[in-house]
Amino acid sequence: MRDMSDTNTVTATPATALTPADAVTGMVDHVLALAATWTRWDGRPAYVDDRVYTPHKAIRRVADHMVDHLAELEARLAGEETQPDHWHASMVTTDADRAPFTQEDLDEARSRLTRLARIWAHRLDALTGEQLDHSPGEGWSFRELAVHLMESGYYADAVGDLS
Repeated sequence: MRDMSDTNTVTATPATALTPADAVTGMVDHVLALAATWTRWDGRPAYVDDRVYTPHKAIRRVADHMVDHLAELEARLAGEETQPDHWHASMVTTDADRAPFTQEDLDEARSRLTRLARIWAHRLDALTGEQLDHSPGEGWSFRELAVHLMESGYYADAVGDLS
């Protein structure tokens, strides 16, 4: 449930108020906490909601989702049309998605997702409440985009905790 009445927060549940930046960074923290268990992955993909999920695919989808909406946010702030994405999304599982998930892969995921989360946090924190709620261009408000990005945790949840 989202409560958009307070210009400084996003409410994930009635008892949990988050800033938009906290929503995004919290999602990444959740994903990386699960990913820390994926070096134990036995190579068997998870089948969830008629899709195939692996550790690499979960990281790829979270990063792609963050990049896609960041490009949308920046284009809208610049007064430009948004560029349509051409992701294959979660419908496609690549050979690279099926590779073992090593400690080095975890290190790369931490660097990539943490940096993306910080970019998002800096951008969202720089916006006024008015900009967050009455964002330029077509689409969700930027506050709603932050809440939407929280849903990216789904990809990591599909793989789950492998400890």
